[in-house]
Amino acid sequence: MKKSKVLLTFLVIIFTMIYFFVLPGLAAGVNSTAGKTLHRVPEVNSKVKIDGVLTEKVWQEALLLELKYEVEPGENISPPVRTEVLLAYGSGNLYVAFRAFDPNPAEIRSHITDRDHIAEDDHVGIVLDTFNDSRRSFNFYSNPHGVQADRLTSGLQSGGAQWDAIWNSAGRMNADGYTVEMAIPFSSLRFQRKKSDQVWRIDAVRSYPRNVLHLLGLFPRDRNNNCYMCQADQLIGFGGAKPGKNIELDPTLSSLITQERESFPDGRLVQKTGKVDPGLTARWSFSPNLTLSAAVNPDFSQVEADAAQLDINTQFTLYYPEKRPFFLEDANIFGSLFPIIYTRTLVDPNWGIKLTGKEGGNAIGFFSVQDNQTFLIFPWSQVSTTTSLNMTNLSTTVRYRRDVGKASTLGFLVTDREGEDYYNRVAGVDGFFKLTSKDQVMFQFLGSWSHYPGDVAGEYGQPLENIKGNAFGFSYSHDTQNYGGFLIYHNISPDFRSDLGCMYQVDYKLIYGGVRYTFRRNPGHWYTKLNTAASYLYEKDHDDHNLLNRAFALQFDYEGPLQSVLNLTLNIGKRGFMGQEFNENYLAFNVGIRPSGSFSMGINGMVGDRIDYTNAQAGKCVSINPILQYKMGRHLVVSVNHIFEKLNVKAAHLYTANLSNLRVIYQFNRRAFLRAILQYADYKYNPSLYSFPIDPRFKHLFSQILFSYKVNPQTVLFLGYSDDYYGYMDIPLNQNNRTFFLKIGYALVL
Repeated sequence: MKKSKVLLTFLVIIFTMIYFFVLPGLAAGVNSTAGKTLHRVPEVNSKVKIDGVLTEKVWQEALLLELKYEVEPGENISPPVRTEVLLAYGSGNLYVAFRAFDPNPAEIRSHITDRDHIAEDDHVGIVLDTFNDSRRSFNFYSNPHGVQADRLTSGLQSGGAQWDAIWNSAGRMNADGYTVEMAIPFSSLRFQRKKSDQVWRIDAVRSYPRNVLHLLGLFPRDRNNNCYMCQADQLIGFGGAKPGKNIELDPTLSSLITQERESFPDGRLVQKTGKVDPGLTARWSFSPNLTLSAAVNPDFSQVEADAAQLDINTQFTLYYPEKRPFFLEDANIFGSLFPIIYTRTLVDPNWGIKLTGKEGGNAIGFFSVQDNQTFLIFPWSQVSTTTSLNMTNLSTTVRYRRDVGKASTLGFLVTDREGEDYYNRVAGVDGFFKLTSKDQVMFQFLGSWSHYPGDVAGEYGQPLENIKGNAFGFSYSHDTQNYGGFLIYHNISPDFRSDLGCMYQVDYKLIYGGVRYTFRRNPGHWYTKLNTAASYLYEKDHDDHNLLNRAFALQFDYEGPLQSVLNLTLNIGKRGFMGQEFNENYLAFNVGIRPSGSFSMGINGMVGDRIDYTNAQAGKCVSINPILQYKMGRHLVVSVNHIFEKLNVKAAHLYTANLSNLRVIYQFNRRAFLRAILQYADYKYNPSLYSFPIDPRFKHLFSQILFSYKVNPQTVLFLGYSDDYYGYMDIPLNQNNRTFFLKIGYALVL
């Protein structure tokens, strides 16, 4: 009864706020484009050669705009350099060109690198809201060498989604700076299909990294309005523009050979896996805004090695980001307050089908995948564990979100996974409401129904009968130029499960809030941003019997010359674990500097209390993580990352961990690179302080060599080799396995 009253109280509060604050705001809207000039984009018939040289007739006819504002760190001041952007359309493409003037061209920071790795370089970009509703934007960027980056972002909610589109770009450096040309096919965009004029919102941006990182834009930014595209300039034109047939066929051929020792360390290497897999993924945008994808024996390979994470003395399951193209497309549609969709739980699919897009005010997402492996996360309030079953399952997700007014959404989300004597189903509703230009609210309510096979339930401490649970979350934020605040509430029942997600903790109630104040100065001062913040977190288990976490934190952030940053966090609190309460007082820090375009360095870490989760005892920890990167010329990049961690308990020293990561990349040209990765872990334990047998030392060496040739995100060649070496106190490093892999992919766009 008590739980029902708490939930009912929060629902009443939410819908009261909607009635008194949201509905009036929805009627008034939050857009800031009133009175802005509509810039007409001309339609052209002449051909454009994308080579970075702006000599074609098109550029004489094109719309010319200038980036007149520095928006970061300067407060809408005159930019330090001049930048022009030119726009036209025709022949199924949007044409974009930039003239980026620079008084000192020798200082331009630009490298020949793989796509999506130009954030540290000089670069220019175009941001397009093709529905003129400030809800989603398509982003296309290029550095002075024409290297591309692209992404999808939400105009209302923070963050964006990785995205790979097929388009063309080229860049040239010259005595005045550099120029960039882009041809963006309409087939790579989503927009209204109409014969009359359309209105799109636009921003053109330039990143100018020198002593500080200057960000330039078309229009002044109001930092008291947290809706970026609501303030954007507007284009008119594109009448009769068509995206073409919007059919893409991506056949792939993957080959994998894995050898592994029969017994470690003396067994011989024998072949464990050897296969050649043809596959096909087809995409059809049967309307301007809806895309249907289907795949038979799809290639879900993730050749990018995951960055090494320290997996010693962890309380909860580690999280790794998704990088596989099938799941990245329109991934933002599946986003929610809780991480109930984590597509890396889909390990080895046989086939998949997916429908995503937006029609009018309706955003929809659906995918169904048959997977040969069933990956499971079993969460509790204080720990979590994982397993993988050799059991085929069918995993399905349905997402619907409805635009409400000019700035808010309501939606529902359903996930279902079915296997032999097993199921997990989750369903719920969620909403995002923009109360004012400074205030926004999110909420989500979910229910789950689960059943696990008897042997699995017994081994992992799950109920043998059918179980059901619920989760409720609410967040409020207020952001202005100088100050802000937030409030978060979570209530997760003990039996809530989301097997398609990454819910590594359940059985808790949490309230978390904080405030901040920010000081800003224009470039030329000893700082460009100072931020101070304070927060308080209180977390107990679902029945209020045990404290899980209570913490008060003070934070200080600095940004200044040489692109230097300093972040300090002082945490004072207590954490509950296994029936005990432990002090959790520590200082966390992060320092970084980029004195030139070739070299950067940083160090982060913490000093203070850390629980020994393995033996449930208090400890004192020192953790240090230095990071170095050096770019040798335009083509070669060397990165070094090392983590050192030492934990002492009352009795004596418990463990020392070292984790090193070396990455060397040589980029032959925009399309081809050779990359080598070495990851080495060395853990030393004090066995006398553990309640179970443990080897005094563990060593692991992982290596990977990859050759990549990439015409576009789908027309690719990957050829590589990787292996693992293991060692212990009495056993030197010895090779345990090795893998050879090949992938060929081709994009046929109709």
